[in-house]
Parts: sequence; structure tokens; C-alpha cells
Amino acid sequence: MLVTENLKKTYPSFHMDVSLKAEKGKITGLIGQNGAGKTTLFKAVLGLIHTDGGKAELSGRDIRDLSAEDKQNIGAVMAESGFSGYLTVGDVCPILKAFYRSFDEPLFYAYCARLGLDENKKIRELSSGMKAKLKIAAALTHHADFLVLDEPTSGLDVIARDEVLTMLREYMAEKEDRSILISSHISNDLESLCDDFYMIHEGKIILHEDTDRLTGSYALIKADPKSYEDLDKTYILRVRKEPYGYVCLTDQREFYRENYPDLVIERAGMDELIHLMIKGEKG
Repeated sequence: MLVTENLKKTYPSFHMDVSLKAEKGKITGLIGQNGAGKTTLFKAVLGLIHTDGGKAELSGRDIRDLSAEDKQNIGAVMAESGFSGYLTVGDVCPILKAFYRSFDEPLFYAYCARLGLDENKKIRELSSGMKAKLKIAAALTHHADFLVLDEPTSGLDVIARDEVLTMLREYMAEKEDRSILISSHISNDLESLCDDFYMIHEGKIILHEDTDRLTGSYALIKADPKSYEDLDKTYILRVRKEPYGYVCLTDQREFYRENYPDLVIERAGMDELIHLMIKGEKG
């Protein structure tokens, strides 16, 4: 669905150079720190900023050459965008209807009811979580086949996040060739939703893995100094010094379980994975 190859954007204090794929039938997660380049990449993919090199293609067509008709097939939620605060939730409906030929008005109001959005309430009176819900409803109601979602669950409580994630799963289940590219600071959300992940740091992709492999093969090894010294470090990706010794990130959990049965070996959660890949030293 989406392919970028060495897509570049340069600012005075930041340079992005990203290659990734968001394939049909899959939800692809983009994770990384604030300022890592997630929003810059999304803006570049959507044609909202000028790029400085490389390419981005959607369904085999250069992003820059997409027609107005092609763009009808893209739904987007951007963290920094939204509707005028002087509008009511209900006012959004005719705006979307004017923009998108496939806008589904009954579905929009069904989502509003499902998400607890009062159609008579002004947007400026909504909480940040309610504004996030409105953006999700808007993105899902013109039956686009490709979604770009930048922090769509930001500001939502755990119940609301779960509802939004359920809506995204339902969206994917409706058509097998749909695709989502999504970022979130709440890594647990993505872990339960995405088929694969890209990790971006300082404008570059530093890791790409299928979710099944991240959850099944990656692990944290906790070792005292002597155990660390004796450890085969062939499959150690990153290391962090701790008061008790060392914590190591590996993508070969079974190797260490079989060969070092006395060591503490734990599943690597997404937050620890991000922290060690960015802050840890190479093994």
C-alpha cells in the first residue's frame, strides 16, 4: 500500500531519511521518542510538507502525483490538527460530506453515539480526549482504504482507548486490502493492535520487526557482573548498566534460555525495548 525509500526532509536541527512499508491487510506501528520524526514522516506521506529527496508511493503511485480522486482513499488523524472550536460536533458532518464522496453520514453519527460525542456541543468545549474521538470518527467514515493515524489515542482514558482500538480492528476486518500506519506514545496499545513495527530515532529507522517476533523472540536478560562477563554476547543487541549488574536486550530468547538456565530472562515489553534500543549501548 505505502512504500517510502530514503524519504528525506531536512530542517536546521533535524534530518529525516526513512524507508518503510505499510502493506495491504496489515496495521503497521511507528514508535519512537518525541522529536524522533514520526509526525514529520506522516506529514511527508500526506503531502503536507515538501520533501528533500527519496520517494513515497501509495499503491504504486508517487504521492506527489495523487489526484483528488486518489486522495479520497486516504483517511488521516494528525496530532496537531483539528476542527474549528466554534463548530459543533454536528457541524462537522456537512463539512465531511462536502469533502468526501463516500462519506457515510449514518456511520458518523453512529460513531459519535458510540464514543459519547454530543452533536450539539461546541468543539472548543470538548476535552482533549473527546476531540481525539471526533478526529477518529471523521477519519473512519468515508471508507478510505489507507489510514495514517498520528497519536490517535492521545488524551483518551483506558476505556476509550480500548473502544477506539476495537473500531480500528473492525475497520480492518471489513476489507482485506486495507492498511493502517499508526503511531502512539502508549506502546501497549500498538502491541495489541499492530502486525509489525518500525522504530524511528533521530529521523532514521533503527528497528523493524513483526509483532509476533517481538513478543516471541525478544527478551531481557538480567545478569550480575560475573554472569555478564561469562555471557555469550553474539545475540545481545543492547546493554544497560544497573546497580545489580546489567540488563541486556536480545532477539534470541530461546538461545539464552537453553544455554543459561540460571539467568533471569524476561519478556521484553515495548517500553523497555524502546528505552534499550535508544539509550542502551551496543552489545
